[in-house]
Amino acid sequence: METFLIYFIILCAVSGLPHEPQLRCVAARQPQQLPSQTATPLLSSPICPRAELNAAVGETVMFTTTLSPSEKPFTSVIWSFNISTPIIFIINSEETIGPEYEGRITFFPSTASLELRSLTLDDIGEYVVNIIQDGTIASGRTTLVIYEKVSNVLVTSSSTDLVEFSGSVSLSCSASGSSLSFLWLNGSSEVTASDRVQLTDGGSNLTIINVTRFDQGPLMCRVSNHVSTGTSDPVNLCISYVPENINLILSPSQGYFAVGSDISITCSVGSRPPAQFKWFLNGDQLPDTGSELRLMNVHMSQSGNYSCQAFNNKTLRSQKSQPSAITVLDNRRPRNSIDTVQDPQATGSTLEDMSFSVIR
Repeated sequence: METFLIYFIILCAVSGLPHEPQLRCVAARQPQQLPSQTATPLLSSPICPRAELNAAVGETVMFTTTLSPSEKPFTSVIWSFNISTPIIFIINSEETIGPEYEGRITFFPSTASLELRSLTLDDIGEYVVNIIQDGTIASGRTTLVIYEKVSNVLVTSSSTDLVEFSGSVSLSCSASGSSLSFLWLNGSSEVTASDRVQLTDGGSNLTIINVTRFDQGPLMCRVSNHVSTGTSDPVNLCISYVPENINLILSPSQGYFAVGSDISITCSVGSRPPAQFKWFLNGDQLPDTGSELRLMNVHMSQSGNYSCQAFNNKTLRSQKSQPSAITVLDNRRPRNSIDTVQDPQATGSTLEDMSFSVIR
């Protein structure tokens, strides 16, 4: 009780002294090295501070005045919290520390700066310093805002298995901390609102309507406040899309083949999940399945128009290729062989019965 009485007596006494303009002080989140140069005359500008200082729970804050270090002790220095709570006051070099601040502060007498450690949310408020030197008073004030650091950033999704252009998804981002801001990322790109994309609840909820394959992610939520940032683990969406861009690839890449050749036909198609395949020859379904049709030791009866059909069992859509013609030729007979042609006059045959020599 005696300490508080002394504190208020000092405040009353200070209020009766002539005032110079307020002195400015600089507040910093980390302690700064204080120079040890010769003192300069006291007090012609505000000492405290930046209007607002941000810090995190558990951190240390430094209220550094703009005064040059002085070898001559100040007559009186009073630091207070929210006006009514004394932090420390010094009269003729005698220090008295408020009970709430024992072991948490360091006072720098050459500049009247103050370090406050082990911050809690209860330290949020206004800090005021009053300094008396040679019958003149100077004062300053700053507001300290303390934030809980961002932690436990988590994204939950209403679904991760979707069909392109027909499915929608909602993702929710939660985190611990205070005064949180939310940002969504698709890979390294920021997700912004559009006709298909909705951001609600301060940006913590993301809804994508009629998803496309480009929405698959990885999707992440980045949460921040003035003192820290945290990012969620990535969420990947599995977005199925219809078979598209179907194409037949023939190997060897020719249309004519000799009897006995081996031919490979590959059905190339874009599909998620991978498509199921059917093969057709002249419109008739073949028993073969899979993305590759292999024709081994072909014969002439295998000539015709080949096509494939790709089916996606998630989208329930299919696509059929254009036909690719394959012609199998019988080249087993020797080239330049001659069939005998009989003279019709010698045999009594007519021209219609005549056979001709054919060069092969």
